[in-house]
Amino acid sequence: MKYRIGIAQICLLCLVYIADPAAGRAQEPKDQQKLQEEIIQLKKEIKTLQEGQQQILDEVRELKKLLAGRPDAAAAAAQPAPVVPLNVHGESFKGESAAAVAIIEYSDFECPFCGKYSREIYPRIVESYVKTGKVKYYFRDLPLPSHPHALQAALAARCAGEQGKFWEMHDSLFANQAALEAKDLTDRARDLGLDQAKFSDCFGSGRYTVNIRRSRAGAEQMGINGTPAFALGVVASNGDIVRVSQMLLGAESLEAFKSVLDELLASPKN
Repeated sequence: MKYRIGIAQICLLCLVYIADPAAGRAQEPKDQQKLQEEIIQLKKEIKTLQEGQQQILDEVRELKKLLAGRPDAAAAAAQPAPVVPLNVHGESFKGESAAAVAIIEYSDFECPFCGKYSREIYPRIVESYVKTGKVKYYFRDLPLPSHPHALQAALAARCAGEQGKFWEMHDSLFANQAALEAKDLTDRARDLGLDQAKFSDCFGSGRYTVNIRRSRAGAEQMGINGTPAFALGVVASNGDIVRVSQMLLGAESLEAFKSVLDELLASPKN
């Protein structure tokens, strides 16, 4: 960022000299005042950009701390867990909009561990926490490079989402992870009652590829390189921010989720 800012400052001065070759020698007082005002404004904008970038870096650093865990148990007892805000504005979710707590899952449709979680633990979370209005459930794509069909499966889910059946496709994909070829995905769309022409147009165009890769890049930037991974936290009053305080890697049992979710739901902040 510092390098880019330096270039911007240099370019601004270059434009001044190009517009007026005499600018380096002398200018009218009014012109000089205008130039000074523009430079001051530029400096303010640069400072704002720097502060915004620093906030993002701080969030990423704190999320990495959550992922790494605290090796010192005594230190963990003495210090509160860091809270990291994640922006979920505009993202679709399962559950009630007024839910006080959220789970953000990072997953891969071809990952066998993700499939096991989806078939065995996820339905119980939905039954106990999502359907009861306590928890909002978000799904973010993290197709791993080692899984050749994960990206197109993610595309199929998003295209199904255009017709209001993302979660139905989600469940279908995880129910049978051995059938993720393009024809299999088209067959699933048919079985779910989707408009075949619309689904084929969406899937064939690959218009969600950039979004899926952006989701994966964001996860990797936070240090999430394996699936499934889960960010759990309290939802802000505006519904656009999840204040993440716990990260879970893997999905060994419902109890691991239950202890965190019950603690968050019992928090006085709710």
